[in-house]
Amino acid sequence: MCKIKVEQTLHSTSEQILDEEKGESPAVHAPAIPQERRISIRGVDSLQLLGQGDQHLKEILKNFNARITVRGQEIILQGQEQEIRQLDRLFTELILVLNRNDELRHADVETLINVVKRGNGNKNAGSEGAPPAGQQNSRPVIIYTKTAAIKPKTDGQLGFYNSTLKNDIVFAIGPAGTGKTYVAVAIAVAHLRDRQMDRIVLARPAVEAGESLGFLPGDLKEKVDPYLRPLYDALYDMIPAEKLRRYLETQVIEIVPLAYMRGRTLNNAFVILDEAQNTTPGQMKMFLTRLGINSKAIVTGDITQIDLPSTSPSGLVQIREILQGVEGISFVYLSDQDVVRHRLVRDIIKAYDNYSQ
Repeated sequence: MCKIKVEQTLHSTSEQILDEEKGESPAVHAPAIPQERRISIRGVDSLQLLGQGDQHLKEILKNFNARITVRGQEIILQGQEQEIRQLDRLFTELILVLNRNDELRHADVETLINVVKRGNGNKNAGSEGAPPAGQQNSRPVIIYTKTAAIKPKTDGQLGFYNSTLKNDIVFAIGPAGTGKTYVAVAIAVAHLRDRQMDRIVLARPAVEAGESLGFLPGDLKEKVDPYLRPLYDALYDMIPAEKLRRYLETQVIEIVPLAYMRGRTLNNAFVILDEAQNTTPGQMKMFLTRLGINSKAIVTGDITQIDLPSTSPSGLVQIREILQGVEGISFVYLSDQDVVRHRLVRDIIKAYDNYSQ
């Protein structure tokens, strides 16, 4: 991770004006109060963002008087309000261009500096898909995608995200539509971009086929793709297509049915088990014991939609009793209040809950 601290003196000293003709005492004009704003660059390739030899950062500093400090996964802006607002928008635009094109050219930086300094007709406007400047820090950014910044949309999602910062294994349990899988994949991709992990492994039980994949026609990919499609969809939202293709070919990112994880040890990996309500207790134990050195895991599931035979208990239901209270492991529960799909989905979930009671 590139760590740079660049400071420039802010031009905000007081001015004294004396009206000699009237013989009045000096009038002291209080300086504008310097503003501070923090921009998360979690999940951003900071080397590309700042440029080779920090050339992009140096170009920005030539055009602004504010103080810019890059500290870990944050850019800290300090200066006068108008410049801070412009820099906030500039860095947001630069990050979106970087993730859309998988590169950031010096010409892009120069163009965006000019656009932002001109105001482009609306000094409060954000980029397409991004909130206006000043509203972006209301919730932390998990990752920047090709078109927008992914943030927790609800209090439940925020609690889920914060829990992954403090624990190595997090169980996210909640109804359909609460963004469990999408947020989990975003967190994993952010760890990969930040070089905190070497790879991502995404797994799902192919319960609809009874995990008897050998009896299905076609090669392995053809057999399992229908069951793993939601994971592919999330990845395509977050990673440029060509880069994702390379990641999949080189197995930097693996998407596998749960049955194919037996016997493996996953070091320096971010591992996600989706639809975990459809695992047996034995499969859940097998998955959790795959974790190796410097690995993290997220397990997601909806215990109201178990597709296992009635004679088989759910590993997700059982594991809550087994691991509750273990340090480094957290259980997060989302509710219908966290549904982020169509407005009727929340009402449908409530109706089913009332009916089952």
